[in-house]
This record gives sequence, structure tokens and C-alpha cells, in this order.
Amino acid sequence: MTSDLSKLNEPRLDRSVRLNFTGDWGQANFHRICSWLCQEVCDRTEKGSRVAIWNLIAGADSPIAVSNGEVDLCIATPVQMLPGALTGEGVFEGNPLPRLRALAVLPQTDRMVFAIDPKFGVSTFEELREKKPPITLATSEDDGTNLIGYTAARYLEAHGIDQATLESWGGKLITDTRPEQSVFRMRDGEVDALLQEAYMTPWWRDAVANRSLVFLPAEDAALDALETKFGWPRAVIPANFWEGQTEDMPALNFSDFAVLVRDDMPEDLAHLLTWCLVETREVIEQQFRHIPAHHSPLSYPIVPERMANSPIPLHPGAARYYKEAGVTG
Repeated sequence: MTSDLSKLNEPRLDRSVRLNFTGDWGQANFHRICSWLCQEVCDRTEKGSRVAIWNLIAGADSPIAVSNGEVDLCIATPVQMLPGALTGEGVFEGNPLPRLRALAVLPQTDRMVFAIDPKFGVSTFEELREKKPPITLATSEDDGTNLIGYTAARYLEAHGIDQATLESWGGKLITDTRPEQSVFRMRDGEVDALLQEAYMTPWWRDAVANRSLVFLPAEDAALDALETKFGWPRAVIPANFWEGQTEDMPALNFSDFAVLVRDDMPEDLAHLLTWCLVETREVIEQQFRHIPAHHSPLSYPIVPERMANSPIPLHPGAARYYKEAGVTG
């Protein structure tokens, strides 16, 4: 279904295309978005079009693959980390990717959250540092590629904690690639502390219910430091988001999906892809509307003005679409 924003005739390419997209690990939201986009673009090109979806770690390696010309399109999150890719900062240190361009930003409300078993009697990071409990903490690996693990490590450091600190308390750090792997460890009693994103998922709710978890609010000084050094914005988890959470809780933002291509993608193809993303957005929205909006891994409604608001420069084909559709001036 097309939007009412644009009176454009439906675009179509008079040639077939061969495209490679990078999704996620295979069963998460990036793959679903890529599948939607595959069908929409193939419907509007000549017969013989082929689009492949590649599984990668779904971290820094995805934008790197786009920049290197290994794939044509990827999806990356959180959006707040991507400006560093252009200049080679943060997890992209020493590997600037100035050729990255955006087609759209898809909304996803997410947070990085620290939770702990109530047996330790800890409810703040200050208490955690004072009591020095021997916690076993699950999070993602900080391996130079995993954006979750990179963010988690910097988040801990901003609160005065790292792996050596945990080990000095008699604790340890256990790392995984994907967020649900860490959350399942907490749910099943393998660990007694958890630092992860994807906070809106059923995995988190099950872990909270099974373990009566206590959430440690992010400290203002830590959030200030992360925003100053990396440009990562703070956010809030509203009261009663989880059972037993009675007050608003400050947290680190970990939101939104960016759809990225390289600057040399043909202009008409980038225009078509952007048209598909915006004008058929109801197709992907329908796949998430059975989930309450505040718990959906893809936020809805998807608003075109927000899609065009990217910290990565828009590809000229995308910019042309948004201007023609009246989304931008």
C-alpha cells in the first residue's frame, strides 16, 4: 500500500538487478526487513532480478562490507554509532568508511540495560562498586566488530567497571555474540548479572519474571561521559515497563535501524529502494502490529519524515525521492 505523501508514479527499472544485502544472524529483524525489501524491488525491475541476503555478525562488519563493495546494502544499529564510521572513530577506529550513504532510518526504540539478581542487595551502580559482589556477568563480546559488545564495554567503563574489576571481586565476564544468548543465560540461572540491549523482547520479560531482576539506573556522570566522548544520547525507560519497575529509569539509548548503501550505487536504483522503503512501509508494519507498540522490535507507525532524518548523508537517489515526495524541502 502506498502512502498519501507522494503523487509520484510508481517507479520501475527497465533492467534486471543483482543485489546482495546483509541482514543479521538469520532469524532476527534485519533479515525480515531485507526480505520485505527484496520482494518489493524485484516486483519493480525486469525479470531475472536476483537479490541475496547474507548472514553476518550484524555489527561493524556489515557497513564495512558495504563500503568495500562486497555487498550492496546493509542494515545497522544503533544509528548513534554510525557517524563514527564515516570518520573512523569508536569501533571503526582506523577504518573510516566515508563512502557510506543512507536510504532511510527505520524506528526502533531500544536501550542498553544492566540487571542483577536481587540476592546481592544491590540497586545502584554505587552500591555495586561499594559491595563488590562476585557476580557472573553476561553480555556480548567486545571483539572489534560486535557493536553491542563494544557499547556494553564502554558503558561498564563509564561506570568505573571492567573485566579486571569483576575478576578482582571474584566474579567473571561471560560473552556471547547475540543478545538472546546472554538473556537466556540469565533466565536459566547460568549468570547472575546481565548487560544487554533488545530490552523490549519476550526474552527479557521471561528473565525478569524468572529471576525477579533488579535494574541499575545508569548514572548521570556515566551518561554524560558517553555523550561527550562518543555522542551517544541518554534515554529513559518509563515506569512499569517491566513488572516491579516503579519509577522512570535513566538508560543509554540503543535505537533505530539505518539502511545503508555506498555512494556509487546507481541513482535510479537508490531512488527505487527508497521509494519501496517508504511507500510500502505498511507491509513491514503489519508484521509487527500484533505486538504492543512499546514492546515491538520495530516501532510503528513508521513516519517518512523520521525515515529521512539520518546522521549518515543520504544517497542522492534517496534525497531525490524525499524531495519529490514532499518529505523534505
